Amino acid sequence: MRSQCLQLVVVKEIRSKSVDGIYRTVYVAKFEEAIYVLHAFKKKTQKTPKSDLDLAKLRLKDLIRRK
Repeated sequence: MRSQCLQLVVVKEIRSKSVDGIYRTVYVAKFEEAIYVLHAFKKKTQKTPKSDLDLAKLRLKDLIRRK
């Protein structure tokens, strides 16, 4: 039987400003072989849209599943 463990994965964000807007890059650096960018997008409102958060979560789940 394969043992199951809960992995703690810290997702971080890079915030950047440009003359044409504010951008966010969501990434994870937990894995030794690479830094994985989960999602990058232009902020259009004060609150991050749920669709952007959901996409980053989905990509993180997929990344963990493949490891």
